[in-house]
Formats: sequence, structure tokens, C-alpha cells
Amino acid sequence: MPSSADDAPDLSGLIELSRIEHLDLKPVVLRVQTDLFLQAARRDRAATEAFSALACGLIPTVDDETAAIVARKLAPFPETPEAVLLSLARRGGAVRDAVVARAPRLTTPLIEAAEADGTDMGPALAARADLGRATAADLAGRADPAVDLALARNADTPLSGEALARLTGRARRNPELAAALLARSELAPAEIAPLYLHADPGRREAIAAAVEATAALRPCPPPPREAGAVLTGLSAGHDIGGFVAALGDILGLPKGFLAAAPDPATRYDLLTLALRAADLHEEEAVYVFLTLNETVARSAERVFELVRLFRTTSRAAARDLLSAILDAPLRERAAAPEAHRPYHGPESAKGRQAESSKSRPAESSKSRPVAAERAPLRPALPGRARKTP
Repeated sequence: MPSSADDAPDLSGLIELSRIEHLDLKPVVLRVQTDLFLQAARRDRAATEAFSALACGLIPTVDDETAAIVARKLAPFPETPEAVLLSLARRGGAVRDAVVARAPRLTTPLIEAAEADGTDMGPALAARADLGRATAADLAGRADPAVDLALARNADTPLSGEALARLTGRARRNPELAAALLARSELAPAEIAPLYLHADPGRREAIAAAVEATAALRPCPPPPREAGAVLTGLSAGHDIGGFVAALGDILGLPKGFLAAAPDPATRYDLLTLALRAADLHEEEAVYVFLTLNETVARSAERVFELVRLFRTTSRAAARDLLSAILDAPLRERAAAPEAHRPYHGPESAKGRQAESSKSRPAESSKSRPVAAERAPLRPALPGRARKTP
């Protein structure tokens, strides 16, 4: 709005239009006056009060589209009168959300006006650029799909810690939320490992490389020796249900673990990771690809993709990826009682006795039996007489 009479624009065109019957000029007037107010070189008290009175009178009467456009322009402007923001917030819906998300400060009267219609303004709060870590975690804790999506799309608020863990956990089965998180370039590949099946090929390679860097630091127990024979036998019989159940039992995965795949097209990717984690040979995995499902077997391109995934993923990385995707730890096989234990290993009885003997006072050599102190000597190997010239 102009700050003086000299700056006032020529509105004679609007006057002429107002004479046309059935033509509502209130939306036009509100938008024009809003632009003039924002573009004014200076705004004195009188000009601000005049704009506030005009806007507060027009806002309740205009259509939602006009009100939303005006809200998006005025909400972030620090000199917008609070009365105008209150009037916009009372409109509710998208108009209210624009004010809550963009206003520089959320005063108590503004919050009360935004909550006047009784609807939750969580999604609008999640879209604010000044969210703190604790507020983001609190909003993520609501488990509200609309709030989750607003947080994931809020590029001005960094996601980390508890908030990110909650969002990625729910994004496993929510493709829209997963796409919003994967679009954030600041997230490290290891942080979005649970969303591996939703990622594009380039992001998958980065996630696999990040997982590979730490996977080898954890124990990777050997699978049952008969795993390959059992799985290939079930695959040859086209027993898909039995095959999935047997594979899940080998790895200690929950029943129906393939349902964690966001769509049928990625289920075989998850299955391939499971085969790699079960330590099948490549020939056995290829046999499964060619016999278990006829649709997959008929596509040479798809088989090549699965073989490449199998080849480029280590067994340790496959185990960690499965655990991240399914949010379930894989079974750690304990050694059988009859399993071989090295005589000099730290877990051997001799090793424990040696450690305990160091902590006991020294005893005389006469009081210690030689048999308990030394291991049995190996029998001497037969010698060969040396010939002299």
C-alpha cells in the first residue's frame, strides 16, 4: 500500500470494472493491495493500519485460492500486521498451514487462531524452517503420515538421531515417505540403509559400499552345510512357499519376510540378498533364479541383474542389509558342543587355567605335577640313517 498520496497508483481501471454486474472485485483488490504493501519503499503507521483494515475486511470474503496466495506472500514478511495473520489463520486449511509454516514467530494469539477450527496443525509445524532437534523428534514420534511427509520434505530442517530413525523405520513400507527421504542429499548412505529397496541403482551402490565398510567387523557365522542342497531341491520342485520358509529358517528371519519388499518387482532383490547371506554358491543361486519362478526365468535381463547383485555383494554386507531392511537381527549360530576348539585358543581350558595361574601366588616346583603343567609330548618321528661317503 502506498505510503503517501503522491505514491498512490491509478486505480481508475478497477473503478470501471466495478460497474460490471456480477463481477466480484474483492479478490483482485486484495491481491493488488497486498503486492503494493510488500513493494512499498517505506510504510508508516497510517499506511500499515489502512492496509490491515482493508485486508482484514476482505480476507473472510475471498475464495480459498486467493486467500492462500495472499497467505504465502504475507506470512514470511516481518512487517505484516498481526491482525492480518490472525485473520488468515482463522480461515483454516491450506491458508492456515501457510501462515503457521512461514510466519517468523508463532505467538500465542496466532496459535490459538490456527487451532480455532479444532484441526491438527502438526503438518504445518513440521514444515517450519526453524524446527529444533527436540521438536523434530517430538513430531516424528506422533507417527502421523502427514507429519512424517512434511518433515521429510522440509529441506530447511536437518534430520538426525531419533527423528531420522523413526522416519526411516516407517518409510520401509511407505514408498512416498521413502522417496522424500532419499531425495535429501545430506543424509549419509549408511543412515538410509533401511530404504535400500526403494533407492535407485546409484544410491543402492552407495548404501552397499557404506554397509560393506563396517560389515566385516562383525562375526559372520557359517550357514548349515546342507543349505544349498535343501534350497535348490525346493526350487526344482517349484515349492515357493517351502523355499521361502526354509530360507527364512536358515537365516532366522521372520515368516513372510519377503512381504517387506515395497512391491513385487523388488522381492527378488530381497531374495537375492537372502541367498547371498545364506552363503550359497553362485551356481546354486543361478539355478534358483532359473527354476523357482517362471516369470523371472523368462527374462534374461532380470536374471543378469540378480546375478550381478549376488556377485557384487559380500555375504557380510548382505546380512547387514537384510537386517536393516527387515529391522530384524539375523541368527548367530553358536558352536556345537563337539565343535573343534584350538588347544591354544583363548576359549580353551588351558588358556583359562594359564590366566588364573598368573593371578595366584607362585608355588614351588615340587608341589606342581608335571603332567598338569605340560601338554603330552608328540611321539618321535622315525629317523633315517645318514649315509657317509
